[in-house]
Amino acid sequence: MKNNLQMFIIVGALLLLLAGCVFLIGPVDSLSPDGSVSETEAPESSAAEGVEKVTQSVEDYHLRDNKSVYEDDDEDSVVTMYLTVREGNSAENTDHTWTEVNTYSKYWYEDNNIPQYAVEGILQIGDENGLIPGELGYGETVPNAIIKIRGQSSSRNEQKNYKIELKEGKGEWRDQRTINLNKHVSDGTRFTNKLAYDLMKDIPEMMSARTQFVHLYVKDETAGGSGVFEDYGLYTQVEQINKKYLRTHGLDNNGQLYKIEFFEFYRYEDAIMLETDPAYDLDTFEDYLEVKGDTDHSKLISMLEDVNDYSIPIEDTVEKWFDTENLFYWMGFHILMGNVDTQSRNYFLYSPKNIDKFYMISWDNDGSFKSLQDSILGDQTYSGWSFGISNYWGNVLYQRMFKNEEYRNLLTQTIQTLMTEYLTEDRINELINTYTPTVKPFVYRMPDIVHERFTEEEYDRMASSIGAQISVNYQNYMESLEKPMPFYINVPSVSDGKLFISWEPSYDFDSENITYSVEIASDYLFRNVLYSEPALRVSQTEIDLLPEGQYFIRIYAKNESGKIQESFDHYRTDEEDIPSTKCFYVLADGTIEEDVYVEDE
Repeated sequence: MKNNLQMFIIVGALLLLLAGCVFLIGPVDSLSPDGSVSETEAPESSAAEGVEKVTQSVEDYHLRDNKSVYEDDDEDSVVTMYLTVREGNSAENTDHTWTEVNTYSKYWYEDNNIPQYAVEGILQIGDENGLIPGELGYGETVPNAIIKIRGQSSSRNEQKNYKIELKEGKGEWRDQRTINLNKHVSDGTRFTNKLAYDLMKDIPEMMSARTQFVHLYVKDETAGGSGVFEDYGLYTQVEQINKKYLRTHGLDNNGQLYKIEFFEFYRYEDAIMLETDPAYDLDTFEDYLEVKGDTDHSKLISMLEDVNDYSIPIEDTVEKWFDTENLFYWMGFHILMGNVDTQSRNYFLYSPKNIDKFYMISWDNDGSFKSLQDSILGDQTYSGWSFGISNYWGNVLYQRMFKNEEYRNLLTQTIQTLMTEYLTEDRINELINTYTPTVKPFVYRMPDIVHERFTEEEYDRMASSIGAQISVNYQNYMESLEKPMPFYINVPSVSDGKLFISWEPSYDFDSENITYSVEIASDYLFRNVLYSEPALRVSQTEIDLLPEGQYFIRIYAKNESGKIQESFDHYRTDEEDIPSTKCFYVLADGTIEEDVYVEDE
């Protein structure tokens, strides 16, 4: 019976085939009723029904973070670290004392052209009761790390930031060998850097980094040290942006990675060149960009040449070399956060090895909400152009881009999305209310209380005001679109016994006419004005040559709508920063010398 059934099935299948009743996938050759061969499309229903394929082109590639790296984050937790420091060896430049390491700023090393002092150390993880078995460094008796200070301007502070490099083969902490410990002395809350990174984690279009509050104890066993663990207070650990970061976050660790030092996308021919160029000097190169990835700079150079080639439409250059989604989310985020110190530093430039595009990755966000902090402290340190799109106008890439109305509109749309979906007052307050019970007790006890900028009342006022500041920063951005753009005052020159004064023309997005008010005085408060012109229509003027002495120029631009903008220039005294003012000297021989402010060590 079974054999007969099998035979019946086989015969039936053959009859179906002969009748042409067969389902095929894709176009095939088949017999038409008249016996000719025709091409037949596959029917809508097939064995592969429901399978969808998506192929992404290089042009569609966007940065996306590996969000799984944050799954174990606990925003209000504190990790206790114990660091024992010892003098090492001259080969690694660790044969120094802990006192020496903490004495000098980065500027001192640069001025003396010597490498940074460092020490060896044993880094161990524990809790407030001591070391924890199984954690990094438990049972270690020999150094597993090299320690030196980190940061640039912050290296002048008495409380230092530290970079702890775990030695090869000596283990990792949370899959990291570079441990950055930041004190954030200039930030009265001590949590804005972490706040920024925690907010970025929620934004699909942004790359974030892992952060952790750390309570640090240090035992100094170098010459003159106490030999006991001393409380160094609260730090914020931030994941280092390096090749390991790229790999962990799902990016190409073989690509180019540059840390922006002072860089405005100019060509910088005397510094940025190929390694094979006989004139190449790494130190000079790294005055602008620190090399953290592949050392083939040909892609970077090609991009900079295109950015600075005004014969190429900027739209073509941006389309070729940048991802506007990445650029607008990065810039829009920092505009809303009030992180003004991002126009020429404090981010990374990354490019996958085989993709000809560059992407921005945020770094060092403790300048966020600085204007709010300044207003509470009564210590305003930023010029009016620092807020909104004008903050980026000195950068050749951004200046060329945002003369394009479409780019301005896309940036505005991105900022509005960020404000309504991710940087909401509720979300910010939720995070701040998580941080403050942890952070504030550290801030107002030794050793951090000695260096805290806020009173407790001011601290609470700052913490409760941050969420609402996003709307203020948005309004500052919208207002910046209505103002003329900032400009630089040129160094005066002398011709035919006349003093020639000129400046870069300002720019108005609405093509309104711009006039300039110009004053020259013998004092920076402009009490003794020697020349005044309230409404010049051209960006130059001349006066009789002034006698030998020190002088000041102050220039403002005003458009037809009455919106006023300062120049980029400023004059610094020991007590204050005077905006929109340039200082110069007329020497005895009638020549002109520009005043250049040099910060003291």
